[in-house]
Amino acid sequence: MTYTAVLAGCGAMSKGWLEAITHAPLLDNRVEIVGLVDLDETLAATRASEFNLDVPCGTDLAGALGTLKPDLLFDVVPPAARKPVVLAGLDHGCHVLSEKPMATSLADAREIIAASERAGRVHAIVQNRRFIEGVRRIEAFLASGGIGELTGVHCDFFLAPHFGGFREEMEHVLLLDMAIHTFDAARFMAGKVPLAVYAQETNPRGSWYAHGASANAIFEFSDGVTFTYRGSWCADGAPTSWEAAWRFVGTRGSLIWDGAENFDARVLAGEGKFLNDLKPVIVPPLSSDDQTLGHASVIFEFIEAIEGHRSPETVSTDNFKSLAMVLAAIESARTQTRVNIEL
Repeated sequence: MTYTAVLAGCGAMSKGWLEAITHAPLLDNRVEIVGLVDLDETLAATRASEFNLDVPCGTDLAGALGTLKPDLLFDVVPPAARKPVVLAGLDHGCHVLSEKPMATSLADAREIIAASERAGRVHAIVQNRRFIEGVRRIEAFLASGGIGELTGVHCDFFLAPHFGGFREEMEHVLLLDMAIHTFDAARFMAGKVPLAVYAQETNPRGSWYAHGASANAIFEFSDGVTFTYRGSWCADGAPTSWEAAWRFVGTRGSLIWDGAENFDARVLAGEGKFLNDLKPVIVPPLSSDDQTLGHASVIFEFIEAIEGHRSPETVSTDNFKSLAMVLAAIESARTQTRVNIEL
């Protein structure tokens, strides 16, 4: 079956969505874009031209949904505009796939979830970092007991992008706009539930962001697992991968991942010494590439879930936990206290 879709929000982020929809073999004949909507109609028309889409372009989302009656709404608007866009899609009978974060408050997130349940439609989030090879290989490796029982997850994220636009004016820009990816990946790979956090947020000298370009956080996960995060979006020099640099510690060894191609896993080879002997182990490859194609894999899994009458992996009821991590970290930084994570 081919699903018709309207895409709302034609800024820079929409390019990744449209590239996947129009060019990824995984989505051949699965999605047909039938309309583009943006507050700037010229921008919507420009995006249509870039991707050779002969579709209506306009500024009226409700009108487009009412006229075109799509099966799906792809929500790629800035976070502050998300809730009314999602609610409009659900009200018009669409399944909705949103950019992250799913909301700017837990109250709004709950309202979206409730609306999705009332409408009997699926609402999910594009957590495309879950659908990259390294993240999925590590999740499977840890779940198999590759380094024993997990005790700690530690992550560094240091880059210096100059986006321009709304990000450079946002409050809590790193935590709200980027760390949602990292926190969601940590929760997924660890297979644990976030319980509490202590965080610090700063905007270092030389930052070109209005607020919160750097953050440090210590999370308490279930089963006694600690997750630490150090990050900055204004750190020129020695950049990490966009997927961050990771260390996983277990009862039988450790795994280091550079966020790209390099995995270094070592486990105990013998005990009884001051520093025990270690041996390298392989982090096994995946059996299929279908789950490692970023946006295309998220959209494909979203459609498969609709057809299978099940919840997609990034359904909003699950993604709520990642948003709760972000908002608890922001609250902890504001109050300079440990904050329990509300799930």
